[in-house]
Order: sequence, then structure tokens, then C-alpha cells
Amino acid sequence: MKEIFDKVSAECSRNLTRTYSTSFSLGINFLDKKIRGPIYAIYGFVRLADEIVDSFHGYDKASLLSKFKRDCLEAIVDSISLNPVLNSFQEVVKRYSIELELIHLFLNSMEMDLQSEVYSPEKYERYILGSAQVVGLMCLHVFTEGDSASYERLKGSAMKLGSAFQKVNFLRDVNADFHLLGRTYFPGVDLSYFSDEKKRAIEEDIAAEFDAALEGIRELPRSSRNGVYLAYIYYRKLFDKIRKKTANQVMAERIRISNAHKFTLMFSSLLRQQTGRI
Repeated sequence: MKEIFDKVSAECSRNLTRTYSTSFSLGINFLDKKIRGPIYAIYGFVRLADEIVDSFHGYDKASLLSKFKRDCLEAIVDSISLNPVLNSFQEVVKRYSIELELIHLFLNSMEMDLQSEVYSPEKYERYILGSAQVVGLMCLHVFTEGDSASYERLKGSAMKLGSAFQKVNFLRDVNADFHLLGRTYFPGVDLSYFSDEKKRAIEEDIAAEFDAALEGIRELPRSSRNGVYLAYIYYRKLFDKIRKKTANQVMAERIRISNAHKFTLMFSSLLRQQTGRI
């Protein structure tokens, strides 16, 4: 029976998420149980594509990504895939009416990562849209559970949150992206001479997006608000930690939040929500 395979597929996406990201796993645990599976499925799909372009060195990444894209689109048409992660993802796409355009935009951004290049402002915006903002919109489809009016009202905030998360990741990983992968995402920034002034300009942009995103988080349904707010708190704390470092320090080390601190943030986030202080 396919129900057994679907259950195995969902478990694969869940295990993949927990293995690759303790931060998102914590956030998902704060979601209502009925929507955890769909978010695991979305994260699993996104993570696999990201691993192809970031980690599978020594393999033909372009060929692997092309096959992954082909398999994904076929899974959506056929309503099944022998790749368990794609099988769980296609089911979520169908159930929550996630537009194919969002999937194409995401995969196009992954294709951009196959090239080592300095990003222009236009390419930077296109990459942020595909790699982060549309992922926020996929999740928003799940959070709003088919309520198109809520989806349209919260769409802008979801995109701001996804963008802020991605840009924090860029700052956190700026050293590895530049030296190991040959990528410079921030337009107009020469990472050979990364200055505190350029870093502050990037941080001002991120801070504005975080502020705009918080308004939308407050309007999310209760089923998703706690988990999204926890992810917001984690990334905001990581961002604050990065802001305290100089440009040279950011280029020399990967800033992170310890697991112990993550659990502290988890309980702090829960307390703030219970007392209505978000």
C-alpha cells in the first residue's frame, strides 16, 4: 500500500531535517502537530537541492541538479516518486496548492549557485527571491491552510522573513562562501577588503527586514505562530551576535549559537508568547 511508503517518505524528510538543522527542528517542534510533517517535507526538498550545489564536490553537480529538478516535476505530475523526500514534497505541493512557479524560482536560484561569481544587484535580488523568499511562501501556504485572503495579507512579511534569514546566513558563512565556493553574494562588496562600513550597510538592510517580518508573525494562526517566532528569535540573536563582530572577525570565523543557548532561546520565546510580549 502506498500509505506505508508515504509514511516512510515523511519520516525521511523529518530525519533529514533533524540531521541537518537543529535550529529549524526546534522551530518545527513548536508548530501544531498537524503541520509539522508538511514543513519537514518542504525543508527536506530545499535541503537536498542545497546540498547538491554546496556539498557534493567531485560529482557532476549540474547533472545531479538537473536530474533532481526533472524528478521533482515528474513527481508532482505523477503524484509519486521513488525518492522519498520528493514523494513527501509532491504530496504537500498538491495538498496546499503550492504554485509550480515557486518551485521553478527556487530551483533556478540553485542553478545560479553552480557558477562561482560576484553577484550584481539584479542577480542578488533574483537569488534572494528564489532561494529564500519563495521558501517562505511555500511554508505560508501550509500555515494559512488554504485561506487565500490570509495568504495574500501575510505574503509580504513571509518574503521579508525569508530574505532576512538568508542574508544572516550569508554573513555567517561569508568566509566559506568566498574562500571555498568562490561566491560573493553581496553586490558592490569586495570581500578581499571587507570593511566595517560595508558590513553595517548590509546589517541595516537586514534589521529593517526583521522589523517588517515581525508584524506578519504576530498575525499568523496560532498553529504556526510559536514555531515561526522561535525561528525569528534564533536568527535575530545570531544576527545580533554577528553585529558585535568586526568585518575582519566575520571573515575569520563562523559565528554560531550553541545548542545550550538555543534551548534557552526556546524557553524564552515560549514565555514571551504566553505573556503576549511578541
